[in-house]
Amino acid sequence: DVAQSFETKQDDIRRQGTALLKALKSIDQVQADHDKVLDRRPLDSLREQLQKSFDSRWGGFGGAPKFPQATSLESLLRCWRNRAHEEKPDANALLIPVMTLTRMLEGGVYDHIGGGFYRYSVDRKWQIPHFEKMLYDNGPLLALLAQLWLACGDDVFRRAANETANWVLRDMRSPEGGFYATLDADSEGEEGRFYVWTPDEVRKHLTDEEYSILAPHYGLDNTANFEGHWHLVIRQPLDLVAEAAGIRASRVRSVLDAGREALLAQRNKRVWPTRDEKILTGWNALLIRGLAIASRALQREDLIDAANGAVEFIRNKLVDGDRLLATYKDGRAQFNGYLDDYAFLLDALLELLQVRWNSSQLEFATWIAECLIDNFEDKEQGGFYFTPNQHEDLVYRPRTLGDDATPSGNGVAALALGRLGHLLGDTRYLDTAERTLRAASNPMEKFPLGHASLITALEEYLYPPEIVVIRGSDNELVAWAGAVSAIYAPRRMVFSIPTNAENLPGALALRKPSSSTIAYVCRGKTCSPPLTSLSDLATEISEA
Repeated sequence: DVAQSFETKQDDIRRQGTALLKALKSIDQVQADHDKVLDRRPLDSLREQLQKSFDSRWGGFGGAPKFPQATSLESLLRCWRNRAHEEKPDANALLIPVMTLTRMLEGGVYDHIGGGFYRYSVDRKWQIPHFEKMLYDNGPLLALLAQLWLACGDDVFRRAANETANWVLRDMRSPEGGFYATLDADSEGEEGRFYVWTPDEVRKHLTDEEYSILAPHYGLDNTANFEGHWHLVIRQPLDLVAEAAGIRASRVRSVLDAGREALLAQRNKRVWPTRDEKILTGWNALLIRGLAIASRALQREDLIDAANGAVEFIRNKLVDGDRLLATYKDGRAQFNGYLDDYAFLLDALLELLQVRWNSSQLEFATWIAECLIDNFEDKEQGGFYFTPNQHEDLVYRPRTLGDDATPSGNGVAALALGRLGHLLGDTRYLDTAERTLRAASNPMEKFPLGHASLITALEEYLYPPEIVVIRGSDNELVAWAGAVSAIYAPRRMVFSIPTNAENLPGALALRKPSSSTIAYVCRGKTCSPPLTSLSDLATEISEA
């Protein structure tokens, strides 16, 4: 047994332990080349490898099981936008995320009745999911849907973004303002039981007109696709359904939505899957970012309110003196925050500040940035450890560089610190971001597919973001910001700062208000003169 082996084979155990530690340390070994010139080769390699692994028939990457991979899809969308005005635009970089999300939204990995995404598809075609719903998936996918709506104007993405946001606010928000972690896959001991139907059950709760639309649209007139039950997927487009049913195209959408609402009300009477009511700082930050981006694209004030409410929950419940805590449940917050908690929250705050200015939240963002540098950075090689300096001693202190189910904390930290550094004109943040990229340069070059977050940060290091600061008051401030935020421009940050905001830090102190609305546009270390009309601002950013 174990005890006997420990007594009689201690030398073997020590040798194996030493070998294991050596192997662990080699996984994310960092040897920074401080003289290395950072260039765009990892960006081009990532683009090439994503194309090669793309499933051109069903979307996504690779075969079954198939995961959403929102970070990689967003990197492609950025690539398309960055090359949109070149002589040969990269149309495929838009096609891949558009096709992937379209296939997902047609398939069963999306909840057609309640909104939101399940964790992954067990098959290549996105038909049958693992029915668990994760906050960390839905935050990035909400952001991606909103970005696709801005990029190509396809209403399917607008509707799905609204439905996903509605699901999160309806089913995952705690009374205190934070968001719960997961909904389990099982209810009453069976996976998917909460979500699947039979045709007779659906017919019982719909009008004849509603059933005539929903049955062919969702495949209820087809064979069962999940253990003798029907998991809803789109089998027939609405225009063909309307034609076959003899219903006007202008009416078919309202009939479909009425039927979906009836089924949602009925589904909510079932025994629910277990909800994991832990509130995790990092996962909430991913959702806050998604809500902020979606609120801007969808023009929904309630999403801004929800995102701000989650930030205030974190500030009130998950900040303990000079540290963030990682998790909250049943009135108790605990565990030192990890790298992801700090990095994701800093990134989220920079998105949220672009939809509703809050000087207190900027102070919170700079506090987080200081904590990242003071408590997580490897001062010798660059980059960040996963645990803070104050964490309990570990046999091995991990420093993860690659993306996993969530984006890389190192990648998001480098991106967010670079953005904050440009916003405030603070070279300390910019230098820290650069050291992180140098520390990760070899992994980015050798395995770009696993380092999309870091490569996005590298992109903004090579091509600094365009920062638009608008000073003014009331409706004109909103109008100017809306005009320059109406298109998908991933390297543009727009901050609408009211005239009465005082004591702004760093370079923001130089962006002074005037007697009327005024704008400043900065790219890297170069700034335009003050722009006193919306047409001048539009000309400045269009010429860029």
